[in-house]
Amino acid sequence: MKPTVMLALGLLIGGNVFSALYDVSIKWLPDEVSAATFLLVRQVTSVMMLLPLWFVLGKPKSSHVKVHLVRANVGAFGALLLIMGLMSLPLATVSSLFYTAPLMIVLMGALFLKERLGPLSSISSVLGFIGILIILRPSEMNLFGILVLVAALTFAINQLLLKKLSVNESPVVTLILYNLLSIPLVLILVSYQGISGLSWTLVGLAVTSNLFLLLYQWLCVLAYRRAKASEVAIAEYTGLVFCVFFGWLWFGEWLDGLSWLGAGFIVLPSLLLPWIFSGVSKRQLTARIGQFYPSQRMTKR
Repeated sequence: MKPTVMLALGLLIGGNVFSALYDVSIKWLPDEVSAATFLLVRQVTSVMMLLPLWFVLGKPKSSHVKVHLVRANVGAFGALLLIMGLMSLPLATVSSLFYTAPLMIVLMGALFLKERLGPLSSISSVLGFIGILIILRPSEMNLFGILVLVAALTFAINQLLLKKLSVNESPVVTLILYNLLSIPLVLILVSYQGISGLSWTLVGLAVTSNLFLLLYQWLCVLAYRRAKASEVAIAEYTGLVFCVFFGWLWFGEWLDGLSWLGAGFIVLPSLLLPWIFSGVSKRQLTARIGQFYPSQRMTKR
């Protein structure tokens, strides 16, 4: 595996620790707080926290404002849906649903960015999809579960849009514009849901969640600029493990037997397949797969 890919994978795994902690911070929100109110406070405090760093770095600018505008508004809409899901469903359930995003990243990377799917990525994606279905058990889904799936789609779109940004652009610019350009949309969402639960406690939770989220976003920016989406998206699944652990540690939530089976389908392929097939050429790997699926064997032309 290339050193740049290994570095990107490490960055994403570290980022997912902070992503899980962000989810935990939302679970601590008081019942009277609306999702839109929290999102507005979070976006405003994010900008305030990033501004000093932006000044220190010499006020760097971006040449991709349109891309940032799309990312900001798509991300804000998805963030609202995810917050609503976290406020209504167990942490482990939301996390399991949200980790359809790496599958979406791999598939959309192949469809829209013309990134080739290697055999290992394809196998891991298929097994991961099976795992998601096991965890989902579609007959048990509700409205909030669907909202989380839509949030996962917006997350996947935003991660792929990072590929449209220059590798030389400062991550601080990416993060500050992501929060700043979404504020008008968030104000519209607040006008619809109404302001409720505004307090210093809410501001403190917003600042805490911002620290976790900004660290995660920063590491994502660094990771997706260094490798193809299809090469590193599988590392996003590690966040599921962290979320399950934190859900058990702080909220007494736990996955049942079927959910653990599904989680195994999601996480283990990304860990075991590269080790099993290390040192195996692409042609040998294709031949091995063909032994299990004879009808799909390739023929020489």
